[in-house]
Amino acid sequence: MKKLLWIASISIFGIFNGYSQDNGDIELGGGVGVSLSNVSTTDGQSNADYLTSINGGVSGEYYFSDRWGIKTKLIYDNKGWSDGFLADEIEFLVITDFELCYLTIPIMANWHFGSNRNWYLNFGPYAGLLLYAEASELGLDVKDNFKSTDFGLALGIGYKFEISDRMKLYIEYDGQSGFTDVFENNPGDAVRNSRSSLNLGILFKL
Repeated sequence: MKKLLWIASISIFGIFNGYSQDNGDIELGGGVGVSLSNVSTTDGQSNADYLTSINGGVSGEYYFSDRWGIKTKLIYDNKGWSDGFLADEIEFLVITDFELCYLTIPIMANWHFGSNRNWYLNFGPYAGLLLYAEASELGLDVKDNFKSTDFGLALGIGYKFEISDRMKLYIEYDGQSGFTDVFENNPGDAVRNSRSSLNLGILFKL
């Protein structure tokens, strides 16, 4: 699975680079954001509190027209939840945050709208590779308790501010909703990731 994710990311950016030699309708960029993450069960219920964290990543988009493009990202993506419970070595329950960090790759259709096409709305699937998982109160590595991959739906809306012919700044809201259980062995209802983020960044037209 790790190899597939890396091959997919390299291939996508390679395709972008190939197209850029033909018509230049490519935007590459990067940004950072403040995230709120949580988990919920299959029926949408959650007893956990939101965890606040930081994410950052790079993006690339190929434009099919002035309205439509395909966009992908490579995100250092912090997820998890706050004030969960964990039994320590002598079976006391400890209240702790669960910090899950993924390398996430969404691939999305991106629709540009508005009189100057400065607004955009995107949606599509994502795949995430778990980099580490920690119970922060105990400083305990709990990665073995979680699945190594996460799959779900990504969506977002944003606005671009034109600085020059080849540079733009953007502000966007994006969210992710997981389809798969985050736990490796879970006899109960599936527990799924959810994450929303407010991001700022810069884009360059090639």
